[in-house]
Amino acid sequence: MPTSISDFLQRLRTFVENEADARRETLNKQWNTPLNERVARGWAVEGLKVQQYKNNIIRLTCDTNESRFREGDLVILHRGDPRDENVLHCDIQYDNETEIEINLIRGNELFLAQNPESWLMDQDWFDSSLFFLSALDEAADSNLGRSFILPILQGALTPKLDFAKYERAKVELQGAGLNDSQIEAVAMSYGTDLLHLIQGPPGTGKTLMLAHLARLLVGDGKRVFVTALTHRAIHNALNKIYKLDDSIPVCKIGEERHTADLSAPNFVSFKSSRFGEINDGYVIGATPFSRQTKRLSGVEFDVVLFDEASQITLPLAIMGMLAGSKYIFIGDENQLPPVTAFSEEEATQISIFNYLSGQGNETMLSITYRLNDVLTRWPSRNFYRNELRPSSQSAPRRLDLSPEPTKWDLVLAPDSPIVFLDLCHQNSTVRSPMEAHVVLELVISLLIREVDPSEIGVVVPYRAQSRLIRSLLRRTLEDGEVFNKIVVDTVERMQGQEREVILVSFTTASSKFAAQVADFLFSPNRLNVAVTRPRSKLILVGSHEMLNADQFDPSKKEALTLLRDLIDSSVHIMAPNGNLS
Repeated sequence: MPTSISDFLQRLRTFVENEADARRETLNKQWNTPLNERVARGWAVEGLKVQQYKNNIIRLTCDTNESRFREGDLVILHRGDPRDENVLHCDIQYDNETEIEINLIRGNELFLAQNPESWLMDQDWFDSSLFFLSALDEAADSNLGRSFILPILQGALTPKLDFAKYERAKVELQGAGLNDSQIEAVAMSYGTDLLHLIQGPPGTGKTLMLAHLARLLVGDGKRVFVTALTHRAIHNALNKIYKLDDSIPVCKIGEERHTADLSAPNFVSFKSSRFGEINDGYVIGATPFSRQTKRLSGVEFDVVLFDEASQITLPLAIMGMLAGSKYIFIGDENQLPPVTAFSEEEATQISIFNYLSGQGNETMLSITYRLNDVLTRWPSRNFYRNELRPSSQSAPRRLDLSPEPTKWDLVLAPDSPIVFLDLCHQNSTVRSPMEAHVVLELVISLLIREVDPSEIGVVVPYRAQSRLIRSLLRRTLEDGEVFNKIVVDTVERMQGQEREVILVSFTTASSKFAAQVADFLFSPNRLNVAVTRPRSKLILVGSHEMLNADQFDPSKKEALTLLRDLIDSSVHIMAPNGNLS
């Protein structure tokens, strides 16, 4: 840790500024790339036609869409120049290949009616650096920052445990349906005066534990701020609290357009929520940025609960910490680190969870309710010191299939929870039609064997492969409702989700290309996230060719060791040319 507060803050300011500069430079280079190359690389969509504009939603159609865009991405709509003052700044709400719906954030909508055809879509970016720098200045200048936040981050303040509160919490939680490690985590978090970290491996009930902690805090009249990097994580936490005890005052502060999966009430600002009139405890969920805007500006809390804290950078954490004086961080440093413009190694260094871990103020949840006994072994051995165990209910779980035969029954066999389907193909990089077609056939076989489509997930490393698989599924499945239930996405978007069956398409079958992207493709954290999504069945689809990457770059041997160990832990099925017949 830095030796002086001024050096520490300067380091963070430099990080924020460099991150913004790097993203700005990347986007400018992308915009300067010729249109045909942007389209070919999936950076842009051309030939868009405006079909409808209503309530800030723009419905567009196009002949082809091979872009890497997906729901939630920020994009700009323009007539040929991404820097034109008349561009429309939007985010994607729905992407159905040739039909796209986007939400207009800002821009002159009159141009839509005047020019309904020949629109272009490019990637956009929101520069949040001013919010971060403002939060760092507040931390440097405020009593809260100088007396609590910065000393905690400097290691100058040591949390103290109120043993009476700790013991009382343990008694109150008996009979609540929590296991011993969950009770310990809640009791330690409840009893600490400053700080506690909770490491939650996949499927260990982090959100349920958070809900019980929030209930105890609100029972003491505490004002609790629940925050995270994503709206989805905040919604999951609030929904769980709301379901656990609907008498707890709980709401989300934010825009209405982000609330499709939210059960609790949503308000655009704290003032409109009327929560300021509540004298007892309550729970409010919002992103850390909300406190830097009029939505939550000046609102004080007693406790801040950070979910998915392993994805939160130090500047973002400080922004959230300014809302209160006691901090609980819930995360897992063995899952994905913050997404930054820097290398993954640098990104891990600025994760708040990674930064604070190892100081003795943490508890690990040790029972997974997701993974069965076979699926638990590999991550437990490689990431969790052999301490992660399946619950008695999840351990014997196996895939339940109807008796209809398919050509892929050997791969689908319930008594083989982990299978590596080796297609023995070569040369593919970020897009593999062979793997995509095999994944399609496997999904159809699962549907024939009566696996619910909502219990099927496909994880890929690249957006191009996600687009290809989704396109094949859309064209093949006649029932659009079935297609919409099947999730196909990258590792980043799948963190936090689970399905009965997960198919992983490694995509890359060029050993030379695999060597170039080894730090990304074979990242331990990415592998851990990908293979811990299923409850009963994991199907790895790829080619042994990717395992030869170290022939081109011997330094990648260590990165490949973990993947080789995973494949060695699987039932290996050879399917040359994607054919088992």
